[in-house]
Amino acid sequence: MDGFSRRRMLMTGGALGAVGALGAASPALARPLWTWSPSASVAGTGVGVDPEYVWDEEADPVLAAVIDRGEVPAVNALLKQWTRNDQALPGGLPGDLREFMEHARRMPSWADKAALDRGAQFSKTKGIYVGALYGLGSGLMSTVIPRESRAVYYSKGGADMKDRIAKTARLGYDIGDLDAYLPHGSMIVTAVKTRMVHAAVRHLLPQSPAWSQTSGGQKIPISQADIMVTWHSLATFVMRKMKQWGVRVNTADAEAYLHVWQVSAHMLGVSDEYIPATWDAANAQSKQVLDPVLAHTPEGEALTEVLLGIVAELDAGLTRPLIGAFSRYTLGGEVGDMIGLAKQPVLERLIATAWPLLVAFREGLIPLPAVPAVLWTLEEALRKFVLLFLSEGRRIAIDIPDVNRPS
Repeated sequence: MDGFSRRRMLMTGGALGAVGALGAASPALARPLWTWSPSASVAGTGVGVDPEYVWDEEADPVLAAVIDRGEVPAVNALLKQWTRNDQALPGGLPGDLREFMEHARRMPSWADKAALDRGAQFSKTKGIYVGALYGLGSGLMSTVIPRESRAVYYSKGGADMKDRIAKTARLGYDIGDLDAYLPHGSMIVTAVKTRMVHAAVRHLLPQSPAWSQTSGGQKIPISQADIMVTWHSLATFVMRKMKQWGVRVNTADAEAYLHVWQVSAHMLGVSDEYIPATWDAANAQSKQVLDPVLAHTPEGEALTEVLLGIVAELDAGLTRPLIGAFSRYTLGGEVGDMIGLAKQPVLERLIATAWPLLVAFREGLIPLPAVPAVLWTLEEALRKFVLLFLSEGRRIAIDIPDVNRPS
């Protein structure tokens, strides 16, 4: 589709033909028709094109050109100097890339600084829950999102899966950093670099026979629908679980947390018409795009083992059964089975009974409860995990890839 906009093609007379052709290649086994209305988005309106067939018409051609011109190593070297939101772009960048980046770094006109600040403070205050859910909830859930697992596994990042998984979990934490969108913060930088990585992967992965043979007919990876699937596995999932656990979340904090993620979706290149305006809209979209796609894949199984291996490093594996039971409790038995988490019936029942009491105590809702000692061990393990892999000061080192997974 070089030379013209995929989105424009769909918005004109070729829409049905394009969708039909892609549908023939990819029957979308469990994926329902897109019915979510753009009236529920932050834009409040839109053309309603299925995001499954929308990519990034601004970033994609620019990054494809940078790769084809052999400029990636030089660009990556220059981008290492760009670490703060308020920094000027490094000199020496290709003109087309510089023009794109200057546009991409602009915050949306509807961004609310007060809401961003409050959302970041909320993430900080609820850090133990948010961090654990990002790493051991969303991180593990990503391994049963087939397209995400395969895109990670077969791209260059799949050659170092430990680093790649740490980056995925870290992104959620960085979005809620207190300084994320302030001049001296780095989330704008992270978002623009991540957007460029996505565009590079879209150019490279279709050249990978291994990815093409397992993509289920998808011709171009990381559609806007795929990005929103990941968005829901982080933002929507975390908010839903905190409320299920009984974590105290008032309306203003919930809306501020959502706003942080709304801005972040925009900065990652998602069209405003696909970004939910409310939590009700987010939950409705999540049920359509995330819930039906969860499934086991060999690539996801490999990623799961890497993530659980990271957890085992905390204490030589002593609490791995406890962490596994907590993850099954958090994600549900069905997803736990997809991931391949060993069943721990006794520990799972214990956590299901005692974890809500521990949360209620931590939230100041009840006096010190009679919680089994093993739950305090679990809480300490979760705290170590958050501190080790989501600690402040650990920035994501993002490089644009120019090859797929070497193996």
